[in-house]
Amino acid sequence: PDPALLEMLRRFDLSWEYGPCTGITRLQRWERAQELGLSPPGPIRDALLEHRDNPDVTYRWVWDGWGA
Repeated sequence: PDPALLEMLRRFDLSWEYGPCTGITRLQRWERAQELGLSPPGPIRDALLEHRDNPDVTYRWVWDGWGA
């Protein structure tokens, strides 16, 4: 995926205002935040749906590869 997309997703991962991200997909986190009225960014959901078959977008978390 585009590096700009991955950066946008990393920023979402780091935004604690949307709750913890451990053990769930990014889309599940986005949906949970929406249900809780936390107003997660719409472009994040759009990107996740557009790239739903790409595990780097769906499952990859911000700390992947750190310290490697």
